[in-house]
Amino acid sequence: MTGNRFRADEIDTSKPHSARMYDYFLGGKTHYAVDTQAAEQVEAVWPDVKPWTRANRSFMHRATRWLAAEAGIRQFLDIGTGIPTEPNLHQVAQKVAPSSRVVYADNDPIVLAYAQALLLSTPEGRTAYIHADVTEPETILTAEELTDTLDLSRPIALSLNAIMHFIADERKPYDIVGQLVEALAPGSYLVLSHGALDPRPGVSDAVTNLYRGSGIHVQGRDQEEIVAFFDGLELVDPGVVMPHRWKPETEQARADAEALDLWIFAGVARKP
Repeated sequence: MTGNRFRADEIDTSKPHSARMYDYFLGGKTHYAVDTQAAEQVEAVWPDVKPWTRANRSFMHRATRWLAAEAGIRQFLDIGTGIPTEPNLHQVAQKVAPSSRVVYADNDPIVLAYAQALLLSTPEGRTAYIHADVTEPETILTAEELTDTLDLSRPIALSLNAIMHFIADERKPYDIVGQLVEALAPGSYLVLSHGALDPRPGVSDAVTNLYRGSGIHVQGRDQEEIVAFFDGLELVDPGVVMPHRWKPETEQARADAEALDLWIFAGVARKP
C-alpha cells in the first residue's frame, strides 16, 4: 500500500470526519462520539440524510453489477472508498465475475486501518489499496499497487461516489476528473455521484455550515454542474438522475424511487 506507514495517533478523534459520519449514516460502527454528535446535528436539519446515504450506496452496488454483467468490465478503480461496508465494491463485482480486479484509493488513516477488509479477493481476481488523495491524481495513476493490479491499456470503471462534493472549486474538481478519465483506455466508464443543492429553503445552507464549521469543506452543486463532470463521455441511460432512479431493479423499487426526492445526482458514462 502506498504510504502505509500508519500510527494510531494519526486518527484525529477531536473533530468529525466525513468518512466516519458517512459510516454513522449507514448504520456502521466505525466512528467516534465526535462524529456521532456532528452527524446528529446534520440529521436534525436534514432528515433525509440517512435515506440519501443508503440510496447512494445502493447506486454503487447497481452500477457495479451493471458494469460487470452488462458492460463486461473486469477492472475497477474506486477513489474515495470510505470505511469498508459490506458488500464492498469488489464483492459486488466478483459475485458477477470472479476474475474482476479492483483497486481502492482513499487518504483517510482510518480507512487504511481497516483496508484489510478490502483485500479479501476471490482466488480468480485481485484487490489492492492505495493510500492517496484524489486531489493528486497522478499519485494514484502511477502507484505501484495500481499498475501491478490493473492494465491501463484495457477498459476500467472509475468510481467517484460521493467524493467530489468535498472538493472546492478552487481545487479544480473538473480538472481532477478529467485527468483521471484521460488516463483510461477507450471503453472505460466513469461512475460518479454528487450531492446536489436542496431546493427547500435553508436546508443546503444549514448542512454546508455544519460541515464547514466542523472543518469539512462541502460544496453542493446543481444538476447541470454535476452533468458537466461527464463532458466528452457517452452517458448510459437514464443519464444523470437521482441515484435511486438509476436502473432500479424491481417495479416496487421503481415506484418507490419516483415517489421520493433525494438531492443527489448520479450517472454512468462510457469513454468513447
